[in-house]
Amino acid sequence: GIGKTVAHVFAQNGIEGLALADVSVPNLESVQAELREKYPHVRVEIFTVDVTQEDQIAAAVQSVAAKFGRIDISIHGAGIAGNPAPTHELPLSDWQRVIDVNQTGVMLCDKWVIQQMLKQELRPGYEGRGIIVNLASMYGIQSPDGSFGIIAYTTSKHAVVGLTKFDGRAYAKDGIRINAICPGYVDTPFTTAAIQSGIADAEIDKAALKRPARPEEIANAILFLTSSMGSYMCANALIVDGGTTS
Repeated sequence: GIGKTVAHVFAQNGIEGLALADVSVPNLESVQAELREKYPHVRVEIFTVDVTQEDQIAAAVQSVAAKFGRIDISIHGAGIAGNPAPTHELPLSDWQRVIDVNQTGVMLCDKWVIQQMLKQELRPGYEGRGIIVNLASMYGIQSPDGSFGIIAYTTSKHAVVGLTKFDGRAYAKDGIRINAICPGYVDTPFTTAAIQSGIADAEIDKAALKRPARPEEIANAILFLTSSMGSYMCANALIVDGGTTS
């Protein structure tokens, strides 16, 4: 998915250490082995984290800081699609599950990473005390067609954009740059079923480029936001959707 591709793109572009967090241990171990084999010069540590559990997020952030000395860049990409039922038929438990992961989970990651970054030395230039990128969606900017029912997902991604804009302004004075990335459809395991079944055809067809994004296209945009090239980007929601929202 996007997270794995971001790790590869960062490793290709000079990063010296990577801390990977996921709820799935097999996924983490597989990606860690792949990265270590391909980029033996890059230190890769893994952390099992359920983003609905604040204590796990706090422990992981503290452990990363202890192992690496500081956190320079943090990408917060937890997300699930949830039940496609319309609002009047959606069970509250299904709504809450998506909000807990996509919205509250990202907020908790921001909370604990910001706490850590505030303790860090303010470095000159674009680095400051740290850089955060939250993974939102083009559906954090506009809604999909009403017949394409992902109400909880759409709501949660709008919330991630709002969180990013608020915190981006609030912590800029402290040398912490916070932005969001808003991808369109990306050809990853997260969207494979929708793409292969044709469910997403109408939405993908709205893109001016008439195709889903490749994961590396989103990863490259994240690299831009976290590099000196994106040093004046702050409290922004960068749309990378092939022209869908235009």
